[in-house]
Amino acid sequence: MSFDSHKGTRGARQPKGALLRWITGISARRVKKGHGMGGMSVLVLVTIGKKSGKVRETPVAWFPGPDGGWIIVASAAGATDNPAWYYNLAAHPDRVSIVLDARPIAVTPRQLHGAERAAAWQVVVSRVPRFESYLSKTDRELPVMLLTAEG
Repeated sequence: MSFDSHKGTRGARQPKGALLRWITGISARRVKKGHGMGGMSVLVLVTIGKKSGKVRETPVAWFPGPDGGWIIVASAAGATDNPAWYYNLAAHPDRVSIVLDARPIAVTPRQLHGAERAAAWQVVVSRVPRFESYLSKTDRELPVMLLTAEG
């Protein structure tokens, strides 16, 4: 399993701090109850913090992947660095789950590369075109991940 995306040299400012944590918490609770966000399909990504070791819940837009999987993008809206959840996946790929339609699902994450990434990226931008604009904000390659259900 290869998690190899690095920080860029330029990009949008990534929000941080107590207000963001509060908004993320509210959003995660809404999504776990089956509510969407901004017209997108959203799941709650449950990871273990790379540094803290604590359970982290993050609402993330998802797109249909092959074989019933879920495509997610570590875009951080075009920020210089990857979102924290990307590093959490890399640190603890064996302890990842999602909550979708109020039910928890254990998943295995995999970063896509090459033609597989390009095909998944086309699914993403065909459904939510604004993801394309994130490419002009940063010089890092936005990691595209595939989550597949375990078992």
